[in-house]
Amino acid sequence: MASNTKIPTIAPSARHHEGKVAIITGASRSIGAAIARNLAAKGSNVVIVYLTENSDPLAAKLAEELTSAHGVVAIPVRADFTTAEGVQKIVTEAKGKMPVNTKTGKFQVDILVHSAALFHAMPLEACNLEDFQKVYAINVWGPINLTQAVKPYLPTDRSGRIVNISSVGSKVGLQYLTLYGGSKGALEAMTRTWARELAEQATVNCINPGSTMTDMYRDANPAAKQANALFNPLVPLSPLREWDTEEQRKFGEMYGGRVAYPEEIAGIVGMICSPESAWMTGSLISANGGQWMSS
Repeated sequence: MASNTKIPTIAPSARHHEGKVAIITGASRSIGAAIARNLAAKGSNVVIVYLTENSDPLAAKLAEELTSAHGVVAIPVRADFTTAEGVQKIVTEAKGKMPVNTKTGKFQVDILVHSAALFHAMPLEACNLEDFQKVYAINVWGPINLTQAVKPYLPTDRSGRIVNISSVGSKVGLQYLTLYGGSKGALEAMTRTWARELAEQATVNCINPGSTMTDMYRDANPAAKQANALFNPLVPLSPLREWDTEEQRKFGEMYGGRVAYPEEIAGIVGMICSPESAWMTGSLISANGGQWMSS
């Protein structure tokens, strides 16, 4: 971001997550890291879940940042949440290092955010079984597997929050997203099922971001970006503004409009996790500037 650039932001809310524990997958970078910062600013202790050894430095740096800036407990956990061993490691690390709930004296997971995802953008004829298994393992089975492991530790008073990160591509039918969009459609269906099954423990909601200035977007197939850009004239919040970053302006000029900042997506997750959102569950909330409008 340019040193003279200032993006308007909303001041953090009161620390209404003080003492709570949040587990966030894909949290070492991009949207996941922005969500971790949002929740930590509101007092939540954070388990930063990530997959690869290459992300060790990023996760460690983020944990140190959150602890220093907000006085919370933040721990990085490298684990494959598609495996039994991986989810057990996440739960064991959290139980061993996170503070217990002040009311019950027991370990409790108050917030669970499924942000990790494997992006796949290829024409229909290029899809294959191997890619299908990889995409659905991470985007569908991973959230199921981790939610199963965390379920015994959710609150019993409906105060818990589970947020699934889908994609606008599943709703508007973006080209080249046969596997990715399909996996996110499954996640949206799971959201509605879990909202009923876990009603006494947590609300379960979903958001569907559009393109966001992340490494996933930067590295995406140019054809996929161009296909998405066809929607920009109809996206109410896509026009560039004077506070947008130089990178955002470059992409905006190429594709006819700006994409989201990770912090904007994190803010919507933060809204869902707030106590004021207690009467909302099973919902899909628009987080894409109006590319798809919630109805």
